[in-house]
Parts: sequence; structure tokens; C-alpha cells
Amino acid sequence: MSDDRISNRIRRLRFDHHEMTQQELADRVGVTRQTIIAIEAGKYLPSLPLAFRISRAFHATVEDVFHYQNGEPPSEPSCS
Repeated sequence: MSDDRISNRIRRLRFDHHEMTQQELADRVGVTRQTIIAIEAGKYLPSLPLAFRISRAFHATVEDVFHYQNGEPPSEPSCS
């Protein structure tokens, strides 16, 4: 069994961007408000294109919005 988790900072970013509503974000990225609610709550993982659209709505990178954790420390890149 995997300990993979993806968390997000959408709620915080919405607040930091003039208290953007869930509906405003949904309209900007082309989904329903219910989709934004589910993503914020961690009940739904967005597709990669949607993750990029959400990030762009905040003028941020995907890594600034979404955080991947798999329970293991990150490995060093190989230098072959």
C-alpha cells in the first residue's frame, strides 16, 4: 500500500488573491464550484491540465499550489 498524498494551498491562495471566491476560481479555470470544493478538501485530484490552469490563475507554479508527499525523503537525482 502506498502512502502517497497530494495536498494543496488553494484556500490560502484564494484568500491571498483578494479573497477570491470558489466560484470565481471555478469560472477562471473552467470547472464547477463543486470541483474546486472537492479539490480544496483533498477528495478529488485534478488532472494535470487543470492543475496547471489553477496554478496560472494564481500566477504560481504547480509546485507552489500542490505538494506531493509519499512518506519517503526525496531521492537525489542520478548523475549518470
